[in-house]
Amino acid sequence: MTPALARQKPSSIPPINPVPEYLADEKLRAVYEDTKLVLQVPWMGVVTMAFAHYPKFYGALWGGMRSLATSAEFVAACRVLRSSAEEEASKLASTQLVERLRGLGYADRELDEIRGQIEVFSHGNMPYLLIATAARLLLEGQDLSSERWTTPFEGSHGSPNQIRLTLIEPHHADAPTRKVYEEIKTTLGLPFVNTDYRALARWPSYFAMAWDDLRPHIDTEEYRGCLERIHVLAVDLIRGLPNPGELTSAQFRDSAAHDGRFDEIVEVVRLFQWLLPGLVVNVAHFRQQLH
Repeated sequence: MTPALARQKPSSIPPINPVPEYLADEKLRAVYEDTKLVLQVPWMGVVTMAFAHYPKFYGALWGGMRSLATSAEFVAACRVLRSSAEEEASKLASTQLVERLRGLGYADRELDEIRGQIEVFSHGNMPYLLIATAARLLLEGQDLSSERWTTPFEGSHGSPNQIRLTLIEPHHADAPTRKVYEEIKTTLGLPFVNTDYRALARWPSYFAMAWDDLRPHIDTEEYRGCLERIHVLAVDLIRGLPNPGELTSAQFRDSAAHDGRFDEIVEVVRLFQWLLPGLVVNVAHFRQQLH
């Protein structure tokens, strides 16, 4: 019987040290560009930038996952995951925000820009969740599939909005937006604000409204059930995918140990693998608000 993988937040938050693209050295910058090209996303997620703080670990992870990420099987799994996230989000009542935003003066062009930004994350968060799930399984002693054969994916599966994201960092934000950021961290129990939220805060009056509609759901059994089902699906999907990079738990754990902070790496991976189901459901909820 395949061992279960419980959704697990670390008992204490480990240090998170993402290596942003502008601070990456030449070698890591090339890996980042390759990651974005293969996943067909316009940004490096905080998850992979945090993993990149541990070079042996991240080198083994991306080196082993890259060939899978180019496959039709991986793209299909991402689509299943996205469809399920949107189905789970539909179980949470959402407020339709379009007319309220128009009342504030938002033009249809601006609403389409927000929808486009949400589409970027609706597509792009799925591979990051699968990669984090693979990393956690391997670190915790569970091997992936013994199947090596994959079907190459031909063409484009990414969002058509492959644009450079404008992120509103806390030091850029006005006082109301900083307050929203603090609420997000407190409500979600995280020490940072994910890229998705910082990108959507480019439209601060919209983002405050969207967050206010989502926030009451978060501390509910219904919401936690949605996240648990996405977690279980992600685990099942990555276990069922081929393993063309021939990643094994023993080799992967050895690579992580070479960074000298094995226990810390395990906790960082657990944190991101725990938070990403919530992020994909939250983004799906934002999408539904603008139907």
